[in-house]
Amino acid sequence: MIDFDRLADWMDERGLPGKGAPLEHSFLSGGTQNEIHEIRRGDERCVIRIPPPEAPADRDKGILREWRIVEALDGTEVPHTKAVAVCEDAAVLGRPFYLMGFVEGWSPMGRKSWPAPFDTDLTARAGLGYQLAEGIALLSKVDYKARGLHDLGRPEGFHERQVDRWTSFLSRIKGRELPGFDEAAAWLRAHRPLDYRPGIMHGDYQFANVMFADGAPAKLAALVDWEMGTVGDPKLDLGWMLQSWPEDTEAPEAADASYKDLRGMPSREQLLAHYAEVSGRQVDDIDYYLVLAKWKLGVVLEQGFQRAGGDEKLQAFGPIVLRLMREAAQLAESSGYRS
Repeated sequence: MIDFDRLADWMDERGLPGKGAPLEHSFLSGGTQNEIHEIRRGDERCVIRIPPPEAPADRDKGILREWRIVEALDGTEVPHTKAVAVCEDAAVLGRPFYLMGFVEGWSPMGRKSWPAPFDTDLTARAGLGYQLAEGIALLSKVDYKARGLHDLGRPEGFHERQVDRWTSFLSRIKGRELPGFDEAAAWLRAHRPLDYRPGIMHGDYQFANVMFADGAPAKLAALVDWEMGTVGDPKLDLGWMLQSWPEDTEAPEAADASYKDLRGMPSREQLLAHYAEVSGRQVDDIDYYLVLAKWKLGVVLEQGFQRAGGDEKLQAFGPIVLRLMREAAQLAESSGYRS
């Protein structure tokens, strides 16, 4: 339980906007890793992001790592939340935390359908897809060294580590055979991107982790949830975003291709072209990133499935993992890409 009176005192001590005004708060979202609350002081609004008491100890480092990225994005073209303040001292609220600007708009997360006008106007809906691709295209252009993130990740040897890292991870949790895993892994070992330009990557880029401004035309308001953020290969974010994108977004099955209705969205080729234009990066090696994204996501979801117990949500990961591994192996076999 957050001591909001103590938080108000801490904010006042730092002379933050709204100093002296009563602090009002409301819960926005949260789970075992983070809690997010809106903070209101007079006309000022911001958001606190803090690990709950039961979160693992390493979330303290994780929350400060997130802050570094949020702060580094200030002054860039990347849609982002404003960096307000950070507290590294766990004695204040029990865990380190940071404050970020409140973003006006809406999140696709937790919605059964698109809000108006994107629910019925497919032309307007297409803009959501283009904006989603543009977010990571802009992110890929940020000079991470100039922004003080030179030590955030380990960009050297990024691709050389991927197969060994996730194969080792799977071996620790393995409870069943995953057909296609070995075939995709072998293909990834034999291939590399055409080029590799390190940069900031989100790590879990999808509709669930962005916010849009209200109304049309579609406008990305912020990239959010930087738990997996690092310095690596930004094009893996593109592969992650597109790994479940339907080939034909006009087909009826596009409604069920992902957790969102993708009918009316740009095609994969259109999104690739838009990303390439905005980012200045080539996308001829996208098959490599799609295979890696499907294969890696399969391993990540397998961890949830193996610990599912009676949790129906985690149990549902089981067949999804098998599909991802099958698709990764099939794409590896059929792709004409040669590095």
